Amino acid sequence: MHTRASLLLLFFFPVLLKAAPSSDKDEGGSDSLMLGCGLDKNGGKDSDGRQWSSDEKYLKTKNDLTFKASFQDPSLLSEVPYMSARIFKTKTSYKFPIQGDKRYWLRLHFYPSSYDTFDSVHSYFSVTANSLKLLSNFSASVTCQALSQAYLDREYSLAPLDSDTLTVTFKPSAKHDKAFAFVNGIQLVEMPELFDEAPLLGFDGQTMETNALHFQTMFRLNVGGQYIAPNNDSGLSRMWYDDTPYIYGSATGVTNQATKDEKIDYKTLPESIAPVDIYSTSRSMGGDKNMNMGYNLTWIFQVDPNSMYLTRLHFCEYHYSRLNQIVFKIFINNRTAETAADVIGWSGGKGVPTYKDYVLYVRDRPGDDQLWLALHPANESKPEFYDALLNGVEVFKLNDTDLSGPNPQPSDLLIQYERKANTFHSKHETNRTFVISTAGGAAGFALVALIIVAARQKKKKRTPGTYSATSSWLPLYGHSQTAGTKSTVSGKSVGHANLTAMAQGLCRFFSLQDMKQATKNFDESNVIGVGGFGKVYKGVIDNGFKVAVKRSNPQSEQGVNEFQTEIEMLSKLRHKHLVSLIGFCEEGDEMCLVYDYMALGTMREHLYKGTKPLDLLSWKQRLEICIGAARGLHYLHTGAKYTIIHRDVKTTNILLDENWVAKVSDFGLSKTGPNMNQGHVSTVVKGSFGYLDPEYFRRQQLTEKSDVYSFGVVLFEALCARPALNPNLPKEQVSLAEWALYNIRRGTLEDIIDPSIKGKMNPESLTKFADAAQKCVSDLGFERPSMNDLLWNLEFALNLEKSTDGSAALDHEGEFSEVSLEDNTNNRAAHYKNLSLESEKGLSQDPSNDNSAVIFSQIANPSGR
Repeated sequence: MHTRASLLLLFFFPVLLKAAPSSDKDEGGSDSLMLGCGLDKNGGKDSDGRQWSSDEKYLKTKNDLTFKASFQDPSLLSEVPYMSARIFKTKTSYKFPIQGDKRYWLRLHFYPSSYDTFDSVHSYFSVTANSLKLLSNFSASVTCQALSQAYLDREYSLAPLDSDTLTVTFKPSAKHDKAFAFVNGIQLVEMPELFDEAPLLGFDGQTMETNALHFQTMFRLNVGGQYIAPNNDSGLSRMWYDDTPYIYGSATGVTNQATKDEKIDYKTLPESIAPVDIYSTSRSMGGDKNMNMGYNLTWIFQVDPNSMYLTRLHFCEYHYSRLNQIVFKIFINNRTAETAADVIGWSGGKGVPTYKDYVLYVRDRPGDDQLWLALHPANESKPEFYDALLNGVEVFKLNDTDLSGPNPQPSDLLIQYERKANTFHSKHETNRTFVISTAGGAAGFALVALIIVAARQKKKKRTPGTYSATSSWLPLYGHSQTAGTKSTVSGKSVGHANLTAMAQGLCRFFSLQDMKQATKNFDESNVIGVGGFGKVYKGVIDNGFKVAVKRSNPQSEQGVNEFQTEIEMLSKLRHKHLVSLIGFCEEGDEMCLVYDYMALGTMREHLYKGTKPLDLLSWKQRLEICIGAARGLHYLHTGAKYTIIHRDVKTTNILLDENWVAKVSDFGLSKTGPNMNQGHVSTVVKGSFGYLDPEYFRRQQLTEKSDVYSFGVVLFEALCARPALNPNLPKEQVSLAEWALYNIRRGTLEDIIDPSIKGKMNPESLTKFADAAQKCVSDLGFERPSMNDLLWNLEFALNLEKSTDGSAALDHEGEFSEVSLEDNTNNRAAHYKNLSLESEKGLSQDPSNDNSAVIFSQIANPSGR
């Protein structure tokens, strides 16, 4: 275990420590340099309309190469700067002119893909900025694989360097064969001096001068609010993320938002500290004194141990205006940061922002890879309201010589899978890049996603003024604390069926009144779908946030079990290609599930039975939708703690957001396998006719290959634009899977392809796709591919299609080599529950042709779903 320079700061440089803090801050310029690495002299614009320039003139050596990525991940909404890269086979430097007395943001952007003959799985390298070590033996591929992301950004705040030149050096690692370095984008932004002195927790009366130190941004959150894009920041192009994934426990408090009449007035505080949107929203504990005194409002962050961290908390009180109305305590890693925090006392008035900094050393002992932030009412102060609030939080790693850290580790299941896959495919030099998407709006900010790093249980004993927890880290979200058989949220009693989900702290509780208000009292005009569970309504919560509300039908046999399964599954898992569960309601006889609203409805309605023009869904779009859904299923099978089998894969359970990103939904029938040592789970057969694995039906033994079979039917639906079952057709054509296989054997597949895409496809892409789909619907499970092999073959088919339209070139013998479709395991995550969340206009159903009667059929009990 190497010793970091942060220890030296603490014990060998006491000159940095003073007895009293200072608040003198000056605002400086914010000119920015945005370089798309490998772009031509004309540069390019990103999806936010920002102009990126070529990096050519800042390179001082000419031993580099430029290439385009072989594949654009669907989560990459902008080609700039990620689709072009500069490759370094030897040590290479950029030189940027700077002002030696100014602080700068330095942001590095990475998209681990295949670039010509360079596969990013071989890329290991270090990066330095002058003498400051930023990255060491860094692998963007491993990092994205472990974090389930397609791309990542690293952000550093460089203290004044006393030099007129910033030299950023990339050096391939000497420890790895074929090692090379690469970068897709570089930003250099002159910034005002936002840092000064901060109290050093654990050392009474001592402060640390932070303005002389370098920072790495680990987390930047808009507490109680939503994602803030760089072009909406206060001049420094920062990204601010939703704090929900980091909240610990079931008591998440309440979110607040300033009204139009409640203005934010910075007074003497520079606006560059944080944008207005940060101070306009907040999270507080709520209005129930007794409840608030019984818990802490807590956030947990995954960090590198043996390092120094600065935690910046942003506050703005826009409802109350007097001293001692709300006073609370602040704890950071069991250390008391404040015993009586009074925001009005700090800021001087209502609607006036302020912030507080605290420095803490995180040791390197077992379990010391987390930073806990907790708020609790200060009852000793006898405030008017027993509450606490927070508007924003930033966490920075700080050092003067070394900010590097280890690469995160993938989950055990993923490691086991890759070991097996590498052994099996040893005769094929398969070049794979882990271009995996992330949940929600946080894609692209790898430091935020570090919480995905493999699970570790950590227990802390409760002492007065502190907090306790048992934390189990799962992809993106996941903390658990279970006690007793009943819990209360916002004063409401929650039954045992919900305890597991509530204990995870990931499900928001809604009252029945909340649901009625969101859906206009369940107005029929808001119905956007009907499923086995009940009707689905479009709703609005939190001042305009669109949601889908699934309300149970008391006569439905789906009922409580699937309600609980859905909550338990989705509360533990988050992924880019899984629909997000926001919360639930259980009150009296009412059960509701609340999800993200999917603006473009189901995959099915864009293929057939809908009102949308078929020519809107090209073959390339269909491939991208199938790839997105495959990623979600792949994560379910191998990316979570346990193997998760969806058991109801179909086109009505693949939803599309406003950007055409595919998300898997409906987990009421899902099953988990704690170890899958037997290779299957014995269970009653459930699923949907037309998609049901025949081997599962015969043997009642469920495996992940059952999902593969169902997905194979989905692939044929995408190709042929017809239902999985159509009883109105001749007998031999009723089952799409059987009819497609029959035509493939006869060599007449072209005859059943959707006319809207027929003749508009690369023949090789079609062949690759049809071959993959055919193997998926093999009668025997061991003959089917894993979701991982299927995913890579679909991506191969997409690249073949792109080579036709000019968007990407592909050499058959080159770097994106074919993946053998054989048996293996699988990987990735799960997210959502609803038969069909349609678009704004809804979906017109035709009972004569629609197969809704069997879409959610329960095979073992024909009267079931």
